[in-house]
Amino acid sequence: MSNKLVLVLNCGSSSLKFAVIDASTGDDQISGLAECFGLEDSRIKWKANGEKQVASLGAFTAHREAVEYIVDNILSAHPQIAEQILAIGHRVVHGGEKFTHSVIIDESVVQGIEDCAALAPLHNPAHLIGIRAAQAAFPSQPQVAVFDTAFHQSMPEKAFIYALPYKLYRENSIRRYGMHGTSHLFVSREAAKVIGKNIEETNVICAHLGNGASVTAIKGGKSVDTSMGLTPLEGLVMGTRCGDIDPSIIHHLVSRLGYTLDEVNNLMNKQSGLLGISELTNDCRGIEEAYEQGHKGATLALDIFCYRLAKYIASYTVPLGRLDALVFTGGIGENSDLIRAKVLNLLEIFSFEVDDERNKAARFGNQGQITTDKGPIALVIPTNEEWVIAEDAMSLLK
Repeated sequence: MSNKLVLVLNCGSSSLKFAVIDASTGDDQISGLAECFGLEDSRIKWKANGEKQVASLGAFTAHREAVEYIVDNILSAHPQIAEQILAIGHRVVHGGEKFTHSVIIDESVVQGIEDCAALAPLHNPAHLIGIRAAQAAFPSQPQVAVFDTAFHQSMPEKAFIYALPYKLYRENSIRRYGMHGTSHLFVSREAAKVIGKNIEETNVICAHLGNGASVTAIKGGKSVDTSMGLTPLEGLVMGTRCGDIDPSIIHHLVSRLGYTLDEVNNLMNKQSGLLGISELTNDCRGIEEAYEQGHKGATLALDIFCYRLAKYIASYTVPLGRLDALVFTGGIGENSDLIRAKVLNLLEIFSFEVDDERNKAARFGNQGQITTDKGPIALVIPTNEEWVIAEDAMSLLK
């Protein structure tokens, strides 16, 4: 048993992912998910020592109660693991410009996360509840915050400044921040190993594709441009988010069609994307099944998703100058050989050549090259944000 174990907590708006990770190897000793907070079917699922279990949590459960359940019922059943937890690592979506790297949490850090809550209203408040609950449950262990936005703080001004009056940035911090930074960091690092280069000499484009999706241009291990913006709404077509649109559509919806601003925000974040176009589902697996059956809405949704993604990838060769590899990750990126093939075929100007056997093999946790050896390299690399969080926590303890 390792003595470098970190409990990683990832508090979403109505869920909590958790894992006890060996920071030196990335192996998880315990992992699980508490979900559906506030609903009758609120539950917690976990795996320990290869054994899967599930329990009901009750309708009044939220983040605090979930952390208490993890401590009182799961960790207590595995004292040999619990006693070796040296730190608690928290995923935090938005750190604004204040946090450019991971930090040990104190009251000033808590205040900084709270100050950024308006930029991630569904996530940062949940993170703070999780942090408080973990502090109560583990009063003697250090708590570490790892920020999604920190990796993108290396972007130059020309990449993150919007063409709005500059004082909105100077006085109100309105700029592009980007998300999924922990995932992009991990995957770019792994890609350098696969292609046999030092990270400082590696230029990759990383497509993190899930219900939320983003593309990042990574030059010499540093983010130089990314598709998400002030919030996670900008950029690609996503499960329920629209991504890039003409901003005047908002004025049109309000002034001509009678929407309130809250209704517009809900429309763009929760009713658009794959769900809005297909009028079926936001789940990519359901979209692909309907696509195979010839469903018109699903076909259009998939075509738009892939087309917009390919356009972003192509544009991100500009800040790189030289592309060593294109990397797919995230739930969709790791498992959808269909979407990967469609995107690579749209990028024919770069001479990507899909290897069908490799592409089908690189699914369900398997990584590898999915193009032939004749042209540019495209890879599938499963992400492991929890390992990055555990590593950062341990490095800060030193």
